[in-house]
Amino acid sequence: MNQAAKHWERHLPEGKYGAHLFPEFETRAKAVSAEILRVKSPAEARKALLDLVQSLQAKKAVAVSCALQEKAGAHEALRSAGIQLFTGRADIAEHAATADVGISGVEFAVAETGSVCQKATAVEDRLVSMLPPVHVAFLDSSRVLPGIEDAFEVFGKVFDRGYISFITGPSRTADIERVLTIGVHGPSRFVVIAVDDAGGEGR
Repeated sequence: MNQAAKHWERHLPEGKYGAHLFPEFETRAKAVSAEILRVKSPAEARKALLDLVQSLQAKKAVAVSCALQEKAGAHEALRSAGIQLFTGRADIAEHAATADVGISGVEFAVAETGSVCQKATAVEDRLVSMLPPVHVAFLDSSRVLPGIEDAFEVFGKVFDRGYISFITGPSRTADIERVLTIGVHGPSRFVVIAVDDAGGEGR
């Protein structure tokens, strides 16, 4: 993977992304059952995360760290609240399937589809976002691109190889009778904590 992946903000198309696109992203994301919690600061993000896990009566979580989680002190807060938190590669592999919540960061959002984009080359990124029944993703709310073509323009600058996930709402499956079921092949809830005053670099 190209090391530029550590510096996404340097490769987002100048003048073509920003928080002004967030309302469109939010509308489209909610239309596919994503839950959007927009907060002003990392401190508010920490509170939003704690409120969520407490409402779920969660006992165990797995997390792949990102800059926003670190600024929010999210991991320390979860542990202080009595949540078993696993963040190491081996621990995530062992506990993701039985965790109540998976927590990750995402690189940017796409207004056109209500999706978020996650750099998921490491297997733990995929485990955290796919196995627990609830996936929580931290997003810098200023990193919203207009459309899919813009996202692929960024990939062309950032990656020479790797694994990218577009996540659009919780897992949705329809069988041959066209009965829609949520959460069969992935999380039944997808929650985005979007932070306005994110500051600094992303993952």
